[in-house]
Amino acid sequence: MKIQQQLQKAFNASRKLNLVDDNLVNQVLLEIAEQARENTDYILAENRKDLDRMAFDDPRYDRLQLTAERIEGIASDTENVAKLDSPVGRILSKTVRPNGLEISKVSVPFGVIGIIYEARPNVTFDVFALCLKSGNACVLKGGSDAIDSNRAIVAVIKNVLKRFDLDENTVTLLPAGREETAEMLNARGYIDLIIPRGSQGLINFVRKNASIPVIETGAGICHTYFDEFGDAEKGREIIFNAKTRRVSVCNALDCLIIHERRLPDLSNFANKLQEEKVVIYADEKAYAQLKENYPANLLFKATNESFGTEFLSLKMAIKTVASFDEALEHINKYSSKHSEAIISEDAGRIAMFRKLVDASSVYSNTSTAYTDGAQFGLGAEIGISTQKLHARGPMALEELTSYKWIIEGNGQVRPK
Repeated sequence: MKIQQQLQKAFNASRKLNLVDDNLVNQVLLEIAEQARENTDYILAENRKDLDRMAFDDPRYDRLQLTAERIEGIASDTENVAKLDSPVGRILSKTVRPNGLEISKVSVPFGVIGIIYEARPNVTFDVFALCLKSGNACVLKGGSDAIDSNRAIVAVIKNVLKRFDLDENTVTLLPAGREETAEMLNARGYIDLIIPRGSQGLINFVRKNASIPVIETGAGICHTYFDEFGDAEKGREIIFNAKTRRVSVCNALDCLIIHERRLPDLSNFANKLQEEKVVIYADEKAYAQLKENYPANLLFKATNESFGTEFLSLKMAIKTVASFDEALEHINKYSSKHSEAIISEDAGRIAMFRKLVDASSVYSNTSTAYTDGAQFGLGAEIGISTQKLHARGPMALEELTSYKWIIEGNGQVRPK
């Protein structure tokens, strides 16, 4: 089928969603969660085909890999989305004008949302659940790395849609070719919004080539600043969790910034990181502190390229600073505006950090690993927006709606 025909069907399906009751939407989502569980072996078998084509040491391998536990987590997230209130049809504001006109601002779906993403098949489930709950059809353009996984997941979803007499074109998976990408990015009149999820290169490509609106879900270059007033035990556990919990995700720690007065604590932090064989690229002062007690095969001197890098692996950089202001300068220079954290017991220092750091999520005394729609109580997420227009941070149901004005009159006409 030609791409334009697929897009037309997705557009038609989006119009039908305006008439679908939220109770039916919830039933569909609960059944999809159940079918994800029942089809776990099938999905994992198709996922294994994708994994077999990728090198095990590729940083994307962990993102691509599905497990029974991860599918259970996906199913639980889908059930959580079903439990959330619908974001559609909410009256955001209402006024009555002196002439009697009642003017309401009401939330509505975008219509058709296009998602371009790389080797993360869990996104297929998450995106569909959020789009359906917010009244949107979705057009998916996954990468060739995950093509078998995505086909299997979409097949499961389409079977559920048909069972409930809903248009199966509510979800559309495009082929993984470049030609299809070009058509998608220029599908004016069919797709209302494009959201890229993946590397900075993918995001830049979409932003440069799309002729329809784009919301950037940017790369995560995340810093944690251990302040001169930081608690060493808290810092040790927070840094370890932020770096090692799951290294291939965008909220993982990439650079530890440490105040020079607290360099003596660095060896204690590193001992914990050594448990997971974390490779460290340390600046001169940090390197001198670590060289006697951190494995030589895991410790390297930092270069300019060590900073501003999203590692997506068991690697991280360390930057030593002489002041709080220097820490802020480093973050503002290298941040991708995703997630930034401070570890400090000084309330004034924390307050200044919150005000001066420009990021979608700003933390104090906890791990950046929490930047996640489910962890924020949003059910799931469609991505982490690092821009400032329309949406910022984890994008969930509310961010997948726009609004329109409803004007109710009783014969009023505007005077000349």
